Amino acid sequence: MKRIINFALIALIAVVFTSCATVRQGEVGVKRSLGKYSDVTYTEGLRFFNPLTTKMIKISTRTENLEMALFIPSKEGLNIRSEVSILYNIEAKKAPYILRNIGTDYESNVILPVFRSAVADVSARFYAKDMHTGERSTIEKEIKIHMDNTLSGKGINIEAVLLKSIQLPASLSIAIEAKLESEQEAQRMEFVLEQSRRQAEQKRIEAKGIRDAQMIIAEGLTPAILKYKSIEAFLELAKSPNTKILVSDGDLPIMIDDME
Repeated sequence: MKRIINFALIALIAVVFTSCATVRQGEVGVKRSLGKYSDVTYTEGLRFFNPLTTKMIKISTRTENLEMALFIPSKEGLNIRSEVSILYNIEAKKAPYILRNIGTDYESNVILPVFRSAVADVSARFYAKDMHTGERSTIEKEIKIHMDNTLSGKGINIEAVLLKSIQLPASLSIAIEAKLESEQEAQRMEFVLEQSRRQAEQKRIEAKGIRDAQMIIAEGLTPAILKYKSIEAFLELAKSPNTKILVSDGDLPIMIDDME
């Protein structure tokens, strides 16, 4: 009798543990009873169900990172190798719809095919060199928009598409580097020329200022002023104790200082 009671207790405990599931934070649970999914989603916590007819299917609603490596076609027909990250999340309320119509393997069933179609459509409009410049962000945004349009209403939200580790063909990489070096050299020369132009302009302004100053001085030196300044200078020199000889042509005197 004791054994029967112990067996019954063990069986009861087993039933209790197998009839509950823990839904963690960042997850939602959907019950599947006799092959049919419920429309109700369950958030974090301990959830009970009938283990004989029901199973709890859990789906992550956190931001997921789907990574892959693939060749991206360019406008000129080149295949550019790139590593790609697709950041996405599942809308909690759409979990039953996803399980019914797509299944749990929604990454390979929907997200990847939609991405491959989007990247083929978008990247074919850009040159290979664009994927190695600031145009890369434009390509990423265009791919995301294309995916958003296709996945609209399916409960899969694309947060970002990131193109990483772009590997251009060797010949194209060399050509791009040479072009960048040429552009940098041209910019350097333009900078030097601009400096020379500024220095020349500065010297021209300085020369013009000196010329204007001389013209102003020359215009102010009338004969009367020159005679007046000369008389002032002679008066100052006359105060010196040294012997001086004055020579005059009747207009302006010339003073000869006798140093002996």
